[in-house]
Amino acid sequence: MNSLLVKQKLAVFLTEDIQQEDLSANAIFTDQQQGEGVFIAKGSGILAGSDLAEEAYDLLGGQVAITKMKQDGDAVEPLDELLVVQGPIRTLLSAERVILNLMQRMSGIATLTHQAVKALDDPDMRITDTRKTAPGLRIFDKYAVKIGGGTNHRFGLYDGIMLKDNHIAFAGGIQEAVRAARQAAGQMVKIEVEIETKAQLLEAIEAEADIIMFDNRTPEEIKNWQPLVPQSIQTEISGGITMDDLPSYRGTGAHSLSLGFLTHSVQALDISFNYKGEKE
Repeated sequence: MNSLLVKQKLAVFLTEDIQQEDLSANAIFTDQQQGEGVFIAKGSGILAGSDLAEEAYDLLGGQVAITKMKQDGDAVEPLDELLVVQGPIRTLLSAERVILNLMQRMSGIATLTHQAVKALDDPDMRITDTRKTAPGLRIFDKYAVKIGGGTNHRFGLYDGIMLKDNHIAFAGGIQEAVRAARQAAGQMVKIEVEIETKAQLLEAIEAEADIIMFDNRTPEEIKNWQPLVPQSIQTEISGGITMDDLPSYRGTGAHSLSLGFLTHSVQALDISFNYKGEKE
């Protein structure tokens, strides 16, 4: 992750939570009081976001020692210790919720991605994410997908051209849309075209799109259409696919399969932060 962007995001999140001060922690503890705490898994899954603790503590003044018991990408089980932290009690408590919120969500995404990769079980097809991320959390959501064994699709509207049905309709067709996009885009920018019919597929091939997305197509349709696509063009499967559907797309020949549910319907992995002992 881009550390500068991560720090900017964390500063916003911490400011939202603390504002002028943490009334609870500041009322009970002094700046000098030290303590020790531990982040503990309460469910099974794949850990992601453990590096954010150090960044968050640094923004609040640092001076927190962190012992990582688990690394991002590690499988965790209930009662596993993830991080042991020692430092000012005020800092440990003021950063607790922001760290937990992000780590739980990211670990949930990593876990779900790992499950999707296993369910597809196709070494020739990559599981990718989408732009269906929580606003403000995209950098964290997409990092978690990679930790879970998936790959990232475009990060936003700025790093790739995807011509969907509305782009094509407004432009007057696939040929017209790709031609206009090609003229405007730099040589490093790829153009992806969404198709739903065989006629659209042939038009996208003729237009020499870089990537063709089979949108809401059955495995049987994809198997029949994939041989028509030149090797120079990548293909992607997308559209309403569930975890239960994944095995049926195995061996269809597409290069990637994008899943919105990895980030828009994730269940957070349960993690807690507990007192471990106060130091003099």
